[in-house]
Amino acid sequence: MKAKRRIQALVLALALLVTGVFAGTGKEKEKEPEIIDDKYRTYYEVFLYSFSDSNGDGIGDIRGLIDKLDYINDGDDTTDTDLGCNGIWLMPVMPSTTYHKYDVTDYEDIDAEYGDLDDFKELVTECHKRGIRLIIDLVMNHTSSKHPWFEAACDYIEGLGGAEPSEAECPYFGYYNFTREPKGDVYYEVGDTGWYYEAQFWSEMPDLNLENQAVRDEFDGITSFWMDLGVDGFRLDAAGEYETGQTTKNIEILSWFHSMVEEKNADAYIVAEVWQDLDTYAKYYESGIDSCFDFAFANADGIIADSLKKTAGYNASSYGNAAANVQKKLAAYNADYIDAPFYTNHDMARSAGYYSGDYSENMTKISGAMNLFMSGNAFLYYGEELGMKGSGKDENKRAPMYWSDAGDGKTAEGMCHGPEGMDAIKMKYGSLEEQKDDPDSVYNFYRAVIKLRNAYPEIARGQVAFLKDLSDENVCVLKKTWNDRELVIAFNLSEQAETVDLSDVTLNGREGTKMSLGGALTTTDEEIGFSGGTLSLPAYSVAILE
Repeated sequence: MKAKRRIQALVLALALLVTGVFAGTGKEKEKEPEIIDDKYRTYYEVFLYSFSDSNGDGIGDIRGLIDKLDYINDGDDTTDTDLGCNGIWLMPVMPSTTYHKYDVTDYEDIDAEYGDLDDFKELVTECHKRGIRLIIDLVMNHTSSKHPWFEAACDYIEGLGGAEPSEAECPYFGYYNFTREPKGDVYYEVGDTGWYYEAQFWSEMPDLNLENQAVRDEFDGITSFWMDLGVDGFRLDAAGEYETGQTTKNIEILSWFHSMVEEKNADAYIVAEVWQDLDTYAKYYESGIDSCFDFAFANADGIIADSLKKTAGYNASSYGNAAANVQKKLAAYNADYIDAPFYTNHDMARSAGYYSGDYSENMTKISGAMNLFMSGNAFLYYGEELGMKGSGKDENKRAPMYWSDAGDGKTAEGMCHGPEGMDAIKMKYGSLEEQKDDPDSVYNFYRAVIKLRNAYPEIARGQVAFLKDLSDENVCVLKKTWNDRELVIAFNLSEQAETVDLSDVTLNGREGTKMSLGGALTTTDEEIGFSGGTLSLPAYSVAILE
């Protein structure tokens, strides 16, 4: 019977948007999805190369993504067969010399491995039909060494014959950071000329000089090109390295970019990658951009994982305190900030490998809720909803989306081969084909989390209050407030059952005993209970009260 109750809890949570039945209450209650067309969304990060192959060459492509859009969101709020994400972050799609496409050779085209501009236009149209906003990776920190700008600059330098360079003669000389006095090991010589160029990430990725007005004019045109195609915004790669170690200069560059894009479309969404500590990337909000990725909560040693594993002095209360603290930090620089929490991305080991032992699956599931129940635009890396694995070299972190385990996995419809040099990876929780009809799967848990996020606008938009007196090392209780509406989110981040007395909490003008259980997600055999103001939380579970 316990196994049946566990399945029932997940089924009821998934049925929330269709039938109005809420897990753990046994009562009928109307609760329709309340999906608002604004900048607050749930984004799904897609690496095309490994996502879905439409033509059988083993490489994912745009048409493959179009084929799978209904998996991400079918555009019908009354169905319950999609993930429910309403935003897609598309990793680089522009022509490039590498599998990852972060070295761009042409900013106004599609890499031939992925398709063409007509395919991209269709993708935009199909996304918008489903209420999905599409943002694309924009790599402004550097180009490929094969980009015509860089090749022209190097040809010019090599033809100088010792003369001094002039941007009047070759404007592309000013596009990059050339010097005769290299500093450190991130400078590379142009032939035998005595001139060096900066390349922070790789010799074949020369850094652009984003303080050069001509370069800015190029990107003014480039952003117009993609926005005219219907792109809804940009993810800015390596924004913390535009001028390495120069936070003030980087903020000025982002301020220019934000103003330039906002003049074209005030609704365009901009999120920047600044892989530094919270105190540093909080400052970048001064630029006016919408978001910076919230690295403090991400990765195997971030706040989510440490709070779950109780490492480095962290526990459930640490997570709650950090959730309340981050909004203060960001608001200090921009009152209109939108946090961008995420748990993993293409540069990090996948989260299924973070946990071991008897409760590893429980922790894998509840960690997804900890990310997706944060305020702001929450980002989900493709395959995390399946509990995919992958660590070590970058190629392993970008393994093929695990649609099916038919045969060798490469012959199933849509399956990709993955990057060359990727290690063989044995997945822990099965493919989508295996998980989709199992209400107890990691996949269906993630779907239930996103359905609740879509049902309660307060989750993404709410101001967080950490209810410290009701929390401890195992339990975290948060109150979120948005548009004079309040809800309580209570997590049990331990392997033992816990109870919380909410009778003294006031919620929406009512005392705690008058609250109702709006959503319940469990990872064990036991049900969440709420009676007389007392909330009973099984191990690794989360409840929403309204």
